[in-house]
Amino acid sequence: MASGSSWTTKQDKLFENALAIFDKDTPDRWHNLARAVGGKTVDEVKKHYELLVEDVKQIESGQVPLPNYKKMGYSYIDEEERLRSLRLH
Repeated sequence: MASGSSWTTKQDKLFENALAIFDKDTPDRWHNLARAVGGKTVDEVKKHYELLVEDVKQIESGQVPLPNYKKMGYSYIDEEERLRSLRLH
């Protein structure tokens, strides 16, 4: 997710945490998000949010492939089967 201004990993994390606190019904949401991140304008925060929403849409529509967890000793399918079996019990 790239935007006109660069975002540090810390700012991204602050942004994600603030999104969990300030939902769409929060008065002055964008100002609160910008204040929580620090060093970003309301417009920068809105743009970052729009890019995040677009990223999520692409992931959910299958346009972004899942990582190959087998290379890391982890299988997505194995995990999916494990979760399915837990639901059955």
